[in-house]
Amino acid sequence: MTDKPESETKAANAMWGGRFAAGPDAIMEAINASIGFDQRLHAQDIAGSRAHAAMLAAQGIIASSDAEAIRKGLLTVLSEIEAGGFAFSTALEDIHMNVEARLKEVIGEPAGRLHTARSRNDQVATDFRLWVREQADAAVAGITALQRALLAQAEAGADWVMPGFTHLQTAQPVTWGHHMMAYVEMLGRDAGRFRDARTRMNECPLGAAALAGTSFPIDRHATAAALGFDRPMANSLDAVADRDFALEFLSAASICAMHLSRFAEELVIWSSAQFRFVRLSDRFSTGSSIMPQKRNPDAAELLRAKIGRILGATVALFTVMKGLPLAYSKDMQEDKEQVFDAADSLMLSLAAMTGMVQDMTANREVLRAAASSGFSTATDLADWLVRALGLPFREAHHVTGSLVALAEGKGCDLPELTLAEMQAAHPGITQEVYSVLGVDNSVRSRQSYGGTAPDQVRAQVARWKEMLA
Repeated sequence: MTDKPESETKAANAMWGGRFAAGPDAIMEAINASIGFDQRLHAQDIAGSRAHAAMLAAQGIIASSDAEAIRKGLLTVLSEIEAGGFAFSTALEDIHMNVEARLKEVIGEPAGRLHTARSRNDQVATDFRLWVREQADAAVAGITALQRALLAQAEAGADWVMPGFTHLQTAQPVTWGHHMMAYVEMLGRDAGRFRDARTRMNECPLGAAALAGTSFPIDRHATAAALGFDRPMANSLDAVADRDFALEFLSAASICAMHLSRFAEELVIWSSAQFRFVRLSDRFSTGSSIMPQKRNPDAAELLRAKIGRILGATVALFTVMKGLPLAYSKDMQEDKEQVFDAADSLMLSLAAMTGMVQDMTANREVLRAAASSGFSTATDLADWLVRALGLPFREAHHVTGSLVALAEGKGCDLPELTLAEMQAAHPGITQEVYSVLGVDNSVRSRQSYGGTAPDQVRAQVARWKEMLA
């Protein structure tokens, strides 16, 4: 084959664009290198290498003196990275090769023995698992902090009456504490998902090598134990090919972010001038550049949007993995940026929501007034007709509906109807009916387990305080 004319080479280079004027070699280096993002795995990579070197020495695969030199050298490299003085090289592609190259500069020939009986395939799988495991623990801690903030709000407002909504229409009175506890329950499930995912991911890929294991007499149980895993993964193909642990983390993060987004939406609505249910602190609000009266709930709005990034990362990684044959393919290099970004977004969202909940102030008077509007005790009236008069619920529903229509026509609420007006709808109604129509009476009556009655709310607060202790 003859060389291309210089004019053709220049034309080809121009097609790659100015950034890659050097041609295909620069393109390949740029697309192949992951050091720009996987340097975040440096601590996990060095921890895995230290465990691997110690095991190799214990098994007589390398000399103890070499293992000791590797151990000290890796600690030197770690300190350099953490001090910010490490020069990462794109030419060395990834964190694994960057660390190993620097280790060779620090300790010389023994560094070449570190990669005995392993591959970058099992190395990166181990590093990534260690990192995601830490993030699962961090997510649980962040969730717990938010739950504690919600518990404080719930305990303070266990008997504060507010409207409960369905379809964003006033439905029945509930308590502020009950509403806060709903999110405590949701977040409890979120924490459970992260814990479950952590349990499943706590198996060690190290020692699977490229895909088939190794002929060296390694002790995979020793390296698994040294890195805090429950056991080594039982199939070497699965060990290097699996990214279920990252997908589970992203799935749990997406559900958690969805819960946070729902609460953020409520805070946006509640803090509006039309609702005035809550006041967010200045720490989590901003002003307008043109309208001096505005207090914008920007933190809640930004948090509401984070689900897009996190769910997007989840879909992206599912898409990367869905068509890959066993075992490792370079496509899997695209796993980390998605997870890194989602984890960062989730932790920021949890911290922001915790701050907002800790700082926000409920407007009790406005909440109470809103709870008393919209015929919110209509269900209490229907229940009373069933309980006191023995009406079938459907008949009680009809009688109540006629009384709501009457009150609506008069421009008043149900408790403001006279007894005579009540009896016109059903003659069996007595003065006792007024005992169930006030919002305080309504919430106190909801004593079923998990109901909105203040006593029930306080019991749930106590239960969760004990669980989170």
